[in-house]
Amino acid sequence: MIYLTGDTHGDFRRFREGEFPELDRLTKADYVIICGDFGGVWNQSREQQYWLNWLEERPFTTLFVTGNHENYDLLAKFPKEEWHGGTVQRIRPSVIHLTRGQAFELEGKRFFTMGGASCHDIPDGVLEPDDPNFKRKYRELQRRDAYFRINHVSWWKEELPSAEEYRTALRTLQRCDWEVDYVITHCAPTSVQNALVRSGYETNQLTDFLESVSKRLRFRLWFFGHYHSNCMVKEKYILLYQEVVQLRL
Repeated sequence: MIYLTGDTHGDFRRFREGEFPELDRLTKADYVIICGDFGGVWNQSREQQYWLNWLEERPFTTLFVTGNHENYDLLAKFPKEEWHGGTVQRIRPSVIHLTRGQAFELEGKRFFTMGGASCHDIPDGVLEPDDPNFKRKYRELQRRDAYFRINHVSWWKEELPSAEEYRTALRTLQRCDWEVDYVITHCAPTSVQNALVRSGYETNQLTDFLESVSKRLRFRLWFFGHYHSNCMVKEKYILLYQEVVQLRL
């Protein structure tokens, strides 16, 4: 069985026995896919290690794509390997990052993955830790209750794909003859995003790339997170947040 859910932000309590009743029917051969903002690789604290180990002990295999709230410096330290037709990183033996621009074969179905998104909640910018005026700027922003991030502390440019990741995605789709069963992303194609939100989320290179893919790709359903709600858009695009849904194969 395959289940999908939205942003976890390092909080995996939705997979507890009382909140995920299907647990007693699952094995490590079953999958739960998190549509970005996994947040389980954010720091190296004892608490986070506890929760990653807790997730590893769940009776299913956890898969995730990245979002805009990930520590990409830490994530880059995990080695890459081939798994089910695509490239992954194992955070734990059964907690697996599905990297960008890949196609995976799961339960006889093909899944195309393209994680990433642009932060939408930092209108006051990103501070550089090595800025000689960092402390003064930080205190000033704090006094104003500003919305900002710190590079390599709470924000990473890798939240959006690199040029090579876009090229990888296009090569993968070409090999698939532009046909898959399911698409897993964090943000949505531009037209879907515009149908969901009126303000706060800007068009960017990734949403435009996904838009171009959506116009050419043949697929059954497209799952994504990022917008903190649960709904269906345009009949084929499914936005997930805290809800856990089963994929009917």
